[in-house]
Amino acid sequence: MPKHSIPRHMLLFYITCVLTLAQAICQAETTTSVRWFPEKLANGSPCLFTVRAPGARVVSGMWQNHKLEFTREPESDIWDILAGIDIETKPGTYPLAISITFTDGTSQRLDQTVSVEEAPYKSTTLSVPDKFVAPDPVALKRIAADRIVKEKAFAHTASFSLWSGSFKPPLRSAPSTDSFGTRRVFNGSLASVHRGLDYRAKKGTPVVAVNSGRIILARPLYYEGNCVVVDHGQGLMTLYMHLSRFKIAEGARVKRGQIIGLSGATGRATGPHLHLGVRWQGAYLDASKLFAIDLPTLPSPKH
Repeated sequence: MPKHSIPRHMLLFYITCVLTLAQAICQAETTTSVRWFPEKLANGSPCLFTVRAPGARVVSGMWQNHKLEFTREPESDIWDILAGIDIETKPGTYPLAISITFTDGTSQRLDQTVSVEEAPYKSTTLSVPDKFVAPDPVALKRIAADRIVKEKAFAHTASFSLWSGSFKPPLRSAPSTDSFGTRRVFNGSLASVHRGLDYRAKKGTPVVAVNSGRIILARPLYYEGNCVVVDHGQGLMTLYMHLSRFKIAEGARVKRGQIIGLSGATGRATGPHLHLGVRWQGAYLDASKLFAIDLPTLPSPKH
């Protein structure tokens, strides 16, 4: 045997190890999987569902009776969708069903169980003019008309993602003054859940869009005051309330950071501030948690 030769049994062992490693790498490159961010979810949480699906043509799913249509990241096997859990959802475990259709015509189902915890929301009391607690018949008629306007606006969401990259706050330096999910009592009688995040902002402060999208509503409403709604696609929307002035018109496309209005105290407001709401397919989500999610850059819509 030559002085530096490797024994035959050792050579076979090395070859077997290399082949096993290569097979494992190949399997890893073709394995499908699903993840969500943040990993711990609670009622009111927005979440990013991410599916790794090499060779996929379409990725869709169902989550708490909501239909999911995923968007593929550019030059990647990763598919994403922004979803959420309504503030009224009870803690427990909920099924997440993912369906994958591949380019070769085959399909696969991924089923997961997702745990939802209970978020620790607080309570507070506020005083507002009586007309906002016990509206007269004229006001009730306007409120009913506003409801129809909002329902029509909410129905006009793009079927594809309009957002791209992480969401940013609508004001640069104003801190929030009323946390999402707070149960509020107005004038000692009317209880409601605060479905948004309030920012201190003196009248006339520029308010910007938190991400790209399309303006589906920009008009005065009874409770919301001057209100702007931005559609970010697939039922994800942001609402900007109590504005003193509009700086955008319905139907316009906006980019993240673009000024859409000036803060004010119109509608049911105790003083100048901005109320920011996040709505996904009818569920209201915590904006502060949305800002904390690191989101991918998605391709520009070609529609």
